[in-house]
Amino acid sequence: MSTDTRESTTSPLRIDDLGQARVTRMAPRPTNLKDTGLSETFVADLISKHIFDRGVLTIGELSTAVALSGSITERVLNFLRSEARVEVRPTRDVSRGLSYALTERGRAAALDAMMRSGYVGAAPVPLKRYAQIVRAQTVHSRTVTQSEMYAAFHDVTLDRELLDKLGPSLNSGRAIFLYGAAGTGKTYISQKLVRLFRDLTLIPNAICVDETVIQVFDPALHKVVRPDSVDEMPMLDRGHDPRFHICERPSAVTGGELTAEMLEVRYDPVTRLYEAPLQLKSNNGILIIDDMGRQRIQPQALFNRWIVPLEEKKDYLDLGSGKHFSVPFDVVLVMSTNIHPLELADEAFLRRIGYKIQFSPLSVDRYTEIWNENCRKFRVVCEPQVLEYVLNELHAADDIPLLPCHPRDLLGMAVDYASYADDSRVITEEHMQWAWNNYFVSLADYDVRPGRQ
Repeated sequence: MSTDTRESTTSPLRIDDLGQARVTRMAPRPTNLKDTGLSETFVADLISKHIFDRGVLTIGELSTAVALSGSITERVLNFLRSEARVEVRPTRDVSRGLSYALTERGRAAALDAMMRSGYVGAAPVPLKRYAQIVRAQTVHSRTVTQSEMYAAFHDVTLDRELLDKLGPSLNSGRAIFLYGAAGTGKTYISQKLVRLFRDLTLIPNAICVDETVIQVFDPALHKVVRPDSVDEMPMLDRGHDPRFHICERPSAVTGGELTAEMLEVRYDPVTRLYEAPLQLKSNNGILIIDDMGRQRIQPQALFNRWIVPLEEKKDYLDLGSGKHFSVPFDVVLVMSTNIHPLELADEAFLRRIGYKIQFSPLSVDRYTEIWNENCRKFRVVCEPQVLEYVLNELHAADDIPLLPCHPRDLLGMAVDYASYADDSRVITEEHMQWAWNNYFVSLADYDVRPGRQ
């Protein structure tokens, strides 16, 4: 899966006391086992797997591992002791508290639990509770205003007419279809839309459908935000439910690598783990499907997969064992393509997509703005006559439309050539002609027959 990967899952953004209070109200820390929505035997198996995996653990270490308060962890450990599945081990460091290890009977039970599910992590959130949280923090809860739209794209050269189409489409709650020639900025602009959704969201480490655990949190997609005051005391029954990570709203991008399997719950028989599909991981955020029509799944099949979620705001999934369940479908769905929409889908489906927004070539003025911005970025001197040469002698002569990608790409190649030729930071017509010849593919003097050139 190709998502908007980040090298670190920790954001430089932080949560103030007000933000911490909001997430605590939305998802308070469970104070007893009933509040978790999980059975005692389920949590006992999870704790047993943690001890099986790591050896000897204290209540504090186990509480942190399963993301439950110390009082809940202690109750379950007492249950395990009554079942003769754990025993107290002596420790030299009294300050760490009691340490627990598995008995022979406990190891057998833990191994059996591991064979049924390979999940060893924070306690999962029941499906019903997860659905409540998703609805409470829906991505469609806020209204994007014109001033906010202009502010979000203040550093992007873009016609305001296009922004005035994109803004209302975000308020509609419906899917958005972007189309136009390659290089017109569809992917670049769509990924910038996340700037308009900078509030916090809660992402569970995992959810459970009955007692089947499905991993949701993905460090390649979910960007964790550190609170101003991190609760380092999991034994205390306060703060937000730590089974949830506090994150920025998800922003997932997938392109030609998208397959039908990525949109369904996936099970790995080796690790015995279930993984959430892409759209579930993207809940409460933005999901961008780039290069529509070039996926390893037929466009019609992909569109058919989205019909029900788009209309009902609900997605239907199964676990591959006959067990079906539904989850909220709460995403800003953006589809982008350089193929004409009517070549991908019929009018009946396109009607279900609220907004079809075309990206067109630039005007000379907009092209000039982007050209000058890139000259500053590359720190090169480029006289006005060089731009005139590019516009009138290159673009016009070859009938090449003015696209947002051209200034950056052509100037970048010209800089490469100038550095190679004489280490100059002055870009000339010769440099631009060289870049042009190596940027565009020409068949004018090329014989495509085998062995001929």
